[in-house]
Amino acid sequence: MKNSELMRRTSSAPGKAVVCMLLGAMFLTANDAVMKWLTDGYSVGQIMACRGFFVFIPLSLLIWRAGGISSLRPIQPVGHFIRAGLVIAGTFMFVTGLRYLTLTDAIAIAFAGPLFITALAAPLLGEKVGWRRWMAVLAGFVGIVVIMQPSGSAMQWAALLPLGASLTGAFRDILTRRLSARETSVALLFYTSLGMTLAGLATAPFVWKAVPLADWGMFALSGMITGCAHFLMIETFRMGEAAMVAPFKYSSVIWAAALGYFVWGDIPDAGTLSGVAIVIFAGLYILHRERGWVLTSSATLWALKERLCRRFKSEAFPWC
Repeated sequence: MKNSELMRRTSSAPGKAVVCMLLGAMFLTANDAVMKWLTDGYSVGQIMACRGFFVFIPLSLLIWRAGGISSLRPIQPVGHFIRAGLVIAGTFMFVTGLRYLTLTDAIAIAFAGPLFITALAAPLLGEKVGWRRWMAVLAGFVGIVVIMQPSGSAMQWAALLPLGASLTGAFRDILTRRLSARETSVALLFYTSLGMTLAGLATAPFVWKAVPLADWGMFALSGMITGCAHFLMIETFRMGEAAMVAPFKYSSVIWAAALGYFVWGDIPDAGTLSGVAIVIFAGLYILHRERGWVLTSSATLWALKERLCRRFKSEAFPWC
């Protein structure tokens, strides 16, 4: 894909960007559940390395569809290096936090990420963020404090790990927004995945242990889910403004609560639910300020519905 085509695609499809964010959030939450399961027996470094081997399975298909090895040619190698470093640091912090926190608490605290993105979008990307959205960001951070429960058990040193991961994730997404104007999505994903795998392998002499066949299946599942999720996230920030799509990442709380309950029997307490509600309402208000996007995405979703109805027999779909 030519660079001029990449630049034309940037910020051109906000509706599709939201769909990518929703799917990406779902896959990332499923991956977080798998990683939490694996933290009982493996170090963070080994998890990153073993999972990284399998990320390249879906990635190889994406590279082939993007035009082969030529799609991996880096235009801004320093940017790739910095992005990989941010992802490595964020992964180490978040996965370590999963070892000590419930899945819902860890993801809920990491909800500070979209708030960081909205706050950083103005100075780093030049995107306009009005005072009302600034107030929503402030309210969202109040919600994060409520989730962390300063007087409760969740407010321990481990709670700072997903918070730090959310900050590195915000910088990663802002950088992705800048790099995606010239770099292909597969190149961004390839070099970041390569960096994470190598970083995990670097810990092998110190923490590596034998992996049973069943656990290799879990690593394979995590790797392939991660590859798909990060590709969707890259596409999200290529096609939509960071401050606009960030609130939709909050949908992951639904999946986190469901997986936490069915797998570990965790039930979010009133403090967590109250804090999540504040953060979600803050995000929805930020979305409300994007009135132009609402019209655009509605038209995009309507066009998608019409295309599906034309492709399949309309009588099979009552909404056609």
